[in-house]
Amino acid sequence: MNKITKNILGILMISTLYSAFAQQDPQFTQYMYNTLSVNSAYAGSRGHLAITGIHRSQWVGIDGAPRTQTLTIDSPLGKNVGLGLSVVNDEIGPSDEFYFDANFSYTIRASETHRLSFGVKGGARLLNIDWTKGRIQNPDAVFQQNINNRFFPTVGAGLYLHGEKSYLGVSIPNFFTDQHYDDIQESVASERLHFFLIGGLVFDLSENTKFKPAFLLKHVVGAPLIVDLSANFMFFDRFRLGASYRWDDSVSALAGFQVSPGLLIGYSYDYTTTELQEFTTGSHEIMIRFELKSEEKRLKSPRFF
Repeated sequence: MNKITKNILGILMISTLYSAFAQQDPQFTQYMYNTLSVNSAYAGSRGHLAITGIHRSQWVGIDGAPRTQTLTIDSPLGKNVGLGLSVVNDEIGPSDEFYFDANFSYTIRASETHRLSFGVKGGARLLNIDWTKGRIQNPDAVFQQNINNRFFPTVGAGLYLHGEKSYLGVSIPNFFTDQHYDDIQESVASERLHFFLIGGLVFDLSENTKFKPAFLLKHVVGAPLIVDLSANFMFFDRFRLGASYRWDDSVSALAGFQVSPGLLIGYSYDYTTTELQEFTTGSHEIMIRFELKSEEKRLKSPRFF
């Protein structure tokens, strides 16, 4: 009974947090490796084929808490064009949403050290809701008709200014405000516009140590600003250690290991700073990135973003 009570209280707390922060789109602690999912202009900016996968288990220990998987593939096509695919599966409570987007970017030289990429994306979102799963706080929910693969189009755009040591991007992943599962009302509600601003800067502290502070700002119409701040170090072009803070939500530890010139693995752990800490052991993320580089680029140190 104690475990059941904790789960119920935890789920109610999730409802409160979702209401306050309007987390309609999936969030990631290792957002610096998931740029393509929120900004189409990132496609092809690394200069070679890159495949990145992330699995996130949020608020472990609470039934119905979010679980998200994302896979992105992008590559330059010629000198100025980049193409990419982004796939996201997001589960929370009785809902399961699947995103599939194609991304296109065109890059121009903005200065001697920086390039400016313009990006657009288009795709689809499939919404599934099984009302027999999860809590039934609203008695009418059980009588609602299940939703199976309801189709919604997605169209987004972004700008991405980047050089060898810095980047700055702004984007709207989806201009359409179609239907979305509302965990508060346990019903389908209108999705809201999401605005993203990302940035980072790399400093060479020594021959073998790099330091990169970075940030992600997310604004959802009608909700408070969500702020992620991170600081990461890379040692000997192989080991990565860092910390992150999500405003009024969590603190995180991040680690990464460059297994080979083309393979990077990463892990992050979030410690919840809200009242949810009584009901969850935290959130976990695992990241894998595979890159296909030319022999010339293999000789250079790995990019830190």
